[in-house]
Amino acid sequence: MTLRVILISPASGSALREVRFDDDGPLEEAGLRGARAVAGTLPRASLVLTAPSTRCRLTASALGLDPRVAPELRDLDAGSWRGRTLDEVFAAEPEAVAAWLADPGAAPHGGESVTELVGRAGAWLDERSGDAGRVLAVAEPAVVRAVLVHALGLPPAAFWRLDVPPLTATELTGRAGRWNLRCGRPLTGAATPEEPTTGQP
Repeated sequence: MTLRVILISPASGSALREVRFDDDGPLEEAGLRGARAVAGTLPRASLVLTAPSTRCRLTASALGLDPRVAPELRDLDAGSWRGRTLDEVFAAEPEAVAAWLADPGAAPHGGESVTELVGRAGAWLDERSGDAGRVLAVAEPAVVRAVLVHALGLPPAAFWRLDVPPLTATELTGRAGRWNLRCGRPLTGAATPEEPTTGQP
């Protein structure tokens, strides 16, 4: 059975704008206004989910959704880097950052590696094969990137080459083992920043 999975990235907040490793800070009012502007325009779904973070839950609420929280969609665990900007971490630990960016299996922060995130996100996607119709999920940008790496069979290093702007929909159609991609569609009526960031480099 063909399934359509729509992944919606959360509205913008300070962590995204500052390229700060997720500290689950609040959303900016402009981001919430953008989400409210498109409330009621999303397609109906048989299953509606959200990542557990404040920004994803607030985005889902602003979009008029009543989702179930899916812990599998939580952001990359940045360990000791949580709450710090990439610039701050690079200034203090340049070799660790270089290793992290060069090797998807590295986790110098003591948290989760990109490879582990791709495995977790991929397992979540594969489990959707038993779902019917359409799945709509508000998911962290890093998770959207990881899902795409898994779905398209890309090398984990491709994670760094994918960008997921705030309030965009990334769509996968198919089933486990064979997915077609439609990515980066702005939600109707929502403003998309000229220089979007994902909260990760």
